[in-house]
Amino acid sequence: MKNGPKKMVSVIIPAYKQEKTILNDIRNIDDVMSKTRFNYEVIVVVDGYFLDQTFENATKLRRKNVKILGYKNNKGKGYAIRYGMARSKGDYIVFIDAGMDIDPNGISLILEHLEWYDADIMVGSKRHPASKINYPLIRKIYSWGYYLFVKTLLGVRVRDTQAGLKVFKREVLEKVLPRLLVKEFAFDIEILAVSRYLGFNKIYESPIYLNWDEFNTTFTPFLIFDKHIRSMIKDTLAVFYRLRILDYYSDNKKRKWVYDKELDMKINTGETVNA
Repeated sequence: MKNGPKKMVSVIIPAYKQEKTILNDIRNIDDVMSKTRFNYEVIVVVDGYFLDQTFENATKLRRKNVKILGYKNNKGKGYAIRYGMARSKGDYIVFIDAGMDIDPNGISLILEHLEWYDADIMVGSKRHPASKINYPLIRKIYSWGYYLFVKTLLGVRVRDTQAGLKVFKREVLEKVLPRLLVKEFAFDIEILAVSRYLGFNKIYESPIYLNWDEFNTTFTPFLIFDKHIRSMIKDTLAVFYRLRILDYYSDNKKRKWVYDKELDMKINTGETVNA
């Protein structure tokens, strides 16, 4: 481990219709982070605070390191993460899904792995040999199929791109996030593919403990009938087209790829709710 001042960690929790779990989610994550050796902040981004009671329930927990943000309409996981990132202070940025399918104790492990390997990105992976998972067979099959699909199209060799726990060095996100277009289903794969394309090749996997809640999902086991899977495939093909055909993400294009925190906040003035 490198010596020096403590690193700051921002834990961003995108939350969409999580009124039943959000209070315990925040409490558990804050408790986990309070036991680590890092300075930290927990940023909850409620992705559409008029949809249910997620925002109201989240604000019931008053802790000094926790901030609750939100906006009126659902805009997708990718948008929520960028929204939280623009308001974060961390040297390391953690994304973890609300709902607690993934044990938040994995956050401390993935942070230690990031520093141990001096990685650009660490990805929580269901397919890591040390992972402990309770996961239906049909979803394991689809996960494996999607891995092969992504590896073939985009060259991303991470065996599990979709698990809801990842950590990035801040400099990675500041370069990558302004280029991203996907706000929903294939956000994870776009951010990994573009990171790799821009030279952030130190992307490794970390074990997780996952207990899949079959009652907290809209997934259907029949591929052609599941709109989320269809949308993910469509978005992934769009990432391939921009990356391999249009060369959209390149620095050679006449675009100003700048992550401007102040500009982002001005754009969203009037939508932020900070408790």
